[in-house]
Amino acid sequence: MKFFSSILFITLTSFTLSKAQSLQQIWKSEEKLPVPESVLYDAKSKTLFVSLIDGEPGKKDGKGGIAVLNLDGSLKNAEWISGLNAPKGMGIYKNVLYVADIDKVLAIDIPKAKIIFSTQVPDAVFLNDITVDNKGNIYVSDTRTNKIHLISNGKSELYLENVTAANGLKYSGSELYVLAGTELIKFNSKKERIVIATGLEKPGDGLELLPNGDFIVSCWAGIIYHIKADGTKTKILDVQGKMNTADIGYDDKSKTVYVPTFNANSVISYKLF
Repeated sequence: MKFFSSILFITLTSFTLSKAQSLQQIWKSEEKLPVPESVLYDAKSKTLFVSLIDGEPGKKDGKGGIAVLNLDGSLKNAEWISGLNAPKGMGIYKNVLYVADIDKVLAIDIPKAKIIFSTQVPDAVFLNDITVDNKGNIYVSDTRTNKIHLISNGKSELYLENVTAANGLKYSGSELYVLAGTELIKFNSKKERIVIATGLEKPGDGLELLPNGDFIVSCWAGIIYHIKADGTKTKILDVQGKMNTADIGYDDKSKTVYVPTFNANSVISYKLF
C-alpha cells in the first residue's frame, strides 16, 4: 500500500511539474494608450511603466512617451515622460528607468520623473529591448542590425553581432537570454551560443524568465508561449488578427503577465496558472 502510494505521489508530482502554463484574463485598461510597445512591472512603486510609440516605430517625431498604470489597470499618469520618439524596451536599476529609443538609451530618474542622461549607440537603427544585470550594465538589442550592445558607465560598445532579428532580452546569473527571430537562445559568460528552443510560429518579442527556469515568450503578431527550460514549447494564447502581443511584463509574486497590445492601444493583464 505504501509502495502504491509512493508511485501515485511520484506520478502526480511528475504530472504537475510537466503541466503547461495557461493564462486567464484579469483586466483590460480602459483609457486609450497610443501604441503601447512594452510594459515593465516596478515592484518598488507597485506600478506599471508603459512605453508609448504614438507614431511610427522607427521615426524620430517626438510623439512618444512613458505612461504609468496602477496595478488594477487604471491610468495613473498618461504623460509621465513625454517628448520621446519611439520608445520600446525598458529596464530598471537603482531607481533609474532605462528606455530604448531608436538609436539611444535614455536614463530616467524615477522619483523625479526626469531624464538625467542619454547614451548614443553608434550605428544603431532600431533599438528594441533592454535588460540590466546585477551590476547595472545595460544590454540593448538592435533588431534591424542583428546586434546587441552593452552600455556600462554611460559608454556603449558592441557586445554581440550576427544575432538574427535580436529582440527580447533577459539577463540572469551570468547568462544572457535572447529572442532572435523564431529562436530562444542563451549566451553564457564566454558568449557561447546555446539554442534553447526553435520553431516559434512568428518572430519573438517579449521575454520573461520564471523562477523555475521556464520562460514566457510573446510574438508581436499575437501569440504567447510557455517554453520549458528543456525547450518544449506550448502556445498559451493566440489572438492573431485581433490584437498584438508586444513586449510583455511579469510580476512573479502575483503571477501576472502584462501584455501591451500595440495597435489595439491597450494593456491587458493575465493570471498565469
